[in-house]
Amino acid sequence: MAAGECILYPCYFNAHYTRAEGRRVPRSLGVKGPVVTDIERALRKAGVPCRVEEHHHSSHWTRHEGRVIAEWTDKKEALIRKVAQKLEVRK
Repeated sequence: MAAGECILYPCYFNAHYTRAEGRRVPRSLGVKGPVVTDIERALRKAGVPCRVEEHHHSSHWTRHEGRVIAEWTDKKEALIRKVAQKLEVRK
């Protein structure tokens, strides 16, 4: 991973997960069953360059959900919140 990149996993935005299971946003900003294409679409809406990879979160190694690498130099939490606000609501 190059400098200025952040890795985002679908579990960060899953409203049905607990914080211990990997959710990184408030439940109110989470969505039901997010996938990497949802995250990619939200990043593109926000004008953040990104690419999708077929890797998995270490805590969810059996799910093979994939991940998104975003070009971002600010704090990761700011990017996570920006993506969460752009995700389409599917509660």
